[in-house]
Amino acid sequence: MAARDHSAATAAQPAGVGRIVLRDQVKTILLERILSGDYAPGDRLVETRIAQELGTSQAPVREALRELELLRFLESAPFRGTWVREVSDAELIEVFPIRAALEEVAAREAAKRLDGDVAALEAEIDAMAKAEDVVAQAEHDTRFHELIVEASGNTRLFEVWSSLQVEARTTITAVATGLAPAEAAELHRPILEALRRRNARQAGKAIRSHVEMFGKRLVKERAHHG
Repeated sequence: MAARDHSAATAAQPAGVGRIVLRDQVKTILLERILSGDYAPGDRLVETRIAQELGTSQAPVREALRELELLRFLESAPFRGTWVREVSDAELIEVFPIRAALEEVAAREAAKRLDGDVAALEAEIDAMAKAEDVVAQAEHDTRFHELIVEASGNTRLFEVWSSLQVEARTTITAVATGLAPAEAAELHRPILEALRRRNARQAGKAIRSHVEMFGKRLVKERAHHG
């Protein structure tokens, strides 16, 4: 099938999109279209036309396209523009087992070092539950996990974890699974409670299971929409 030239595309203008659309909002909109199939592999995405459709300048669109290319959802070439690439399930979930293993180690150490003080983590769960959009939900979700990795006290582990583009991948998972913010927040409670009880073994087990579960949900949703 011939590639389509997308800009205003087939999807209607998203509700609530004003004159100023931040990069993360644009990225989320484009992700939703890619993951839903509104933008198919091979479809061209034209920066100027997307900016016009969303009522924003080209800068946040350009940044969003660049980030999606780094995440390997898009490809570009001189004189050919930018287009959607085919992304396999294997590519989408390959980071999950790595992240699960890293966070298990981090949570075990964090349980000892936090000494039951989980106020900051609880605040992120509460903020996640009240998030008004996917961008805010992913931000608080990521910060919850980041606090645990930081609390491990292992600088090298934190560096490796940070290299996994966790916030961007959390956004992808949130968009693909469609979990309501309150539901997503509650799924973090077992981790929080294990850390509150200073149970290192249970904290490690809970966070590993949590990360792996989201990987499975992502594949399930992809199969459902495929």
